[in-house]
Amino acid sequence: MTPRRLITLAALLLIAWLLIAYLALPHWWHHHEEKLHPALENAPTLTTTPEGIPGDPLNLLIIATETELAAALLDAGWHPADPVTLKTSLRIAGDAVLGRAYADAPVSPLLLFGRHQDLAFEKPHGTSPRERHHVRFWKAPQTDTLGRTAWWGAATFDRSVGLSHDTGEITHHISPDIDPERDLILTDLKSNSFPTVTYRQAFQPNPTGKNGGGDPWQTDRQLGIALRHPEAE
Repeated sequence: MTPRRLITLAALLLIAWLLIAYLALPHWWHHHEEKLHPALENAPTLTTTPEGIPGDPLNLLIIATETELAAALLDAGWHPADPVTLKTSLRIAGDAVLGRAYADAPVSPLLLFGRHQDLAFEKPHGTSPRERHHVRFWKAPQTDTLGRTAWWGAATFDRSVGLSHDTGEITHHISPDIDPERDLILTDLKSNSFPTVTYRQAFQPNPTGKNGGGDPWQTDRQLGIALRHPEAE
């Protein structure tokens, strides 16, 4: 083969690679993900506080029944959060100051679809509720053609208790890097009857932001997706 033909062939291969990598495959993945569950179509990306301030970013979508999701998290050492009441608020304040354990400590409300979280779980870190892994879940309004439920999740790590930078209220402050919390939950789910875990690229429009307490967050922008019954796809 002549050098000219080699150059032409190399150019054609390069063009073919560019078309596949940057046009065909992204289109296929986008179509596949939206076929995966209709909740991914025109998906929300942020929660809000009851005051309407942007809250924690969404970083999880779990396709399962409520019972399956709760059972998997319980098996992995997560605890359902107590409701926010005067009694539980006083207890978490006292336990945070005194360094006492409170594995079921309440989680403040955030809104999605105009309502508070449907489920909230936490995993203790150390002996004080000042630090904990925690996640809120909202049931998506859509089901797929098989009737499967999807749950939007916002997972973050509480690193301390302090005053909100926006409202001055007592609140938990989160660790800026939210991706390890997403991945922790996906790992726990995969170990407990969720065989399929994948990621949607460039889900979050921005890699950084601030939550309702004024805490900065950063992310690789990926959405973690876990399926309980992939064989039904």
